[in-house]
Amino acid sequence: MTYDYLILDASSDTPLYQQLYLTIQSAIEAGHLAKGERLPSIRKLAEDLKLSCTTVENAYQQLCVEGYIQSRPQRGYFVLAAVHDDAGRQKPRRVGTLPPSRPAIRYNFGSDCVDSDNIDIKIWRRHIRDVLNRQEVIAGYGEHQGERALREALSAYSYSVRGVVASPEQIVIGAGTQPLLTILCGLLNGHDKRVAMEEPGFLQAEQVFSDCGLSVLHLPADESGIRMDALTESGAKLLFISPSNRIQTGASLPMGRRFELLNWAQEAGAIIIEDDYNGELRYNARPIPAMQSMAGGENIVYLGSFSKLLLPSVRVGYMVLPENLLERYRARANRYNQTASKIEQLALSNYVKSGQLERHLRRLRKLYAAKSTALIKALKNAFGDTVEILLEETLLYLILDVKTGRPSQELCSLAAEKGVRTMPPQEDTSQVMLGFAGIPIKEIGAAVECLKSAWLA
Repeated sequence: MTYDYLILDASSDTPLYQQLYLTIQSAIEAGHLAKGERLPSIRKLAEDLKLSCTTVENAYQQLCVEGYIQSRPQRGYFVLAAVHDDAGRQKPRRVGTLPPSRPAIRYNFGSDCVDSDNIDIKIWRRHIRDVLNRQEVIAGYGEHQGERALREALSAYSYSVRGVVASPEQIVIGAGTQPLLTILCGLLNGHDKRVAMEEPGFLQAEQVFSDCGLSVLHLPADESGIRMDALTESGAKLLFISPSNRIQTGASLPMGRRFELLNWAQEAGAIIIEDDYNGELRYNARPIPAMQSMAGGENIVYLGSFSKLLLPSVRVGYMVLPENLLERYRARANRYNQTASKIEQLALSNYVKSGQLERHLRRLRKLYAAKSTALIKALKNAFGDTVEILLEETLLYLILDVKTGRPSQELCSLAAEKGVRTMPPQEDTSQVMLGFAGIPIKEIGAAVECLKSAWLA
């Protein structure tokens, strides 16, 4: 047992036995010493704290008298439940007020989870266990840039499913998109301080840019994506874009606009940050290859992740750097700490190399196609023309325009009262977002009926 919680001051006017008694008393009341926990013997504690046995014994005796600890013959001293004197002790000050309780969520249309019934949990657990058995491997921090085994696996995987051209040396591993963007902003130091982004923007990326001293320009869009005239007139030399799933519509950028953006980047000496979130998960049509593959790796930083393929809790993402930024990264790579777990990196590398990730991807495409079809059918049956439905395919949610005259926040609150979690869009409209990645397909019908009773009652 460590005694860091024991604070004693030999120069104090308060006797040492009383200081010891008060410190142990406070530790018990705060829950730092659990009920039933055994305290050190009188002799042991006296030796460790360089006190006399009489000092420790007097403190223990007082604690016994007050019912904080109990002496058990031949066994030692043990912690009892804390004694609370509500009349004699100052009650903790309550800060703020608790929000009113809501009914428990039965049906989750959030976007931050996946269906637990469709996770390769047994296979994933096996790969984790295999890595844990390699004691000599997990004893160290790991590589700054990410484990070589995973970078090799991702080099092959990203080419096969997204057409990304990247050697293992170009790939940087991180714990999701935000840590990778933080590194990237450091590499862009001295570059343009403005980042262009299609309206309405992407809050998680914008927060990183703001933290790193970059300003975000929200530019208007047309049916094909961010407007080229607005981008050119802005003078920005950085562009953050999600060509596989536009934030405003969920659609992919058409090939014509992609080539326009690539020509702009080359002529302006600009850099495109391509966030390919869920780019491989398109299921109604064949996914369009990443823009990075069209550019030959020049002028584009590619970002990929696995939150909807594996588990949201497995925070592993990767970034592909073009040659000019790669040189800057190599000059400082050994000063970056790796943010992603080495154990999870090695497990993921085995999962990818074995072909199980691509097999899982094929299963998910079928599953999400079935879920989106079931949800759309249930909504049409329940609401008819009262709702207008837009499918955000790779983002794995629907946007409903609910024509009842209520704003989105009220609609979401009414749904929550019926035990259904929904999401308001970024703007306060009559729209509601329904994510279907996490809800089991068999529960979709019942969840929609709850929404009907909430919104049309």
